Amino acid sequence: MTEETTQGQHEAGDDLATRIAQLENDLEAARNDVLYARADTQNVRRRLEKDIADARAYASTSFARDMLSVADNLSRALDAIPADLREDERLKALLAGIEATGRELDKVFGQHGIQKVAAHGLPLDPNQHQAMIEVPHDAEPGTVIQVLQHGYSIKDRLLRPAMVAVAKKPE
Repeated sequence: MTEETTQGQHEAGDDLATRIAQLENDLEAARNDVLYARADTQNVRRRLEKDIADARAYASTSFARDMLSVADNLSRALDAIPADLREDERLKALLAGIEATGRELDKVFGQHGIQKVAAHGLPLDPNQHQAMIEVPHDAEPGTVIQVLQHGYSIKDRLLRPAMVAVAKKPE
């Protein structure tokens, strides 16, 4: 074997080794790209599943907000009936019907995950309560002493904050 042949084989071997190394690098890069694509696809799928679950859970939010005024008006109607008229035999059936309607509305709200927001006697929570007035009171300042309008939530989301009166130090 001549020196030129040996050197040619050596150069061919170097070229082949370089080419193999390049192909291995390309293969590794392609594997990484596939892994990233799979991970991204899985993240998109999870996000989509969560969006679908949220859409199902909160689809009735707008309708529920509209129904809150019905519940408020029904409650106001019951509160407006004086005690002496509650004992009148002619109105007892009407009163029983209005009360039954209120219970049925509360039952339907409960079936759909709509609940009243707790407020009375609790510290003011700006995430659930809207302070409308401050009243001098013996209670701890910042405590809800009166609910002016009930707040409601649907599952874990607030539909409407409770409008409340909050205690302040007497002067």
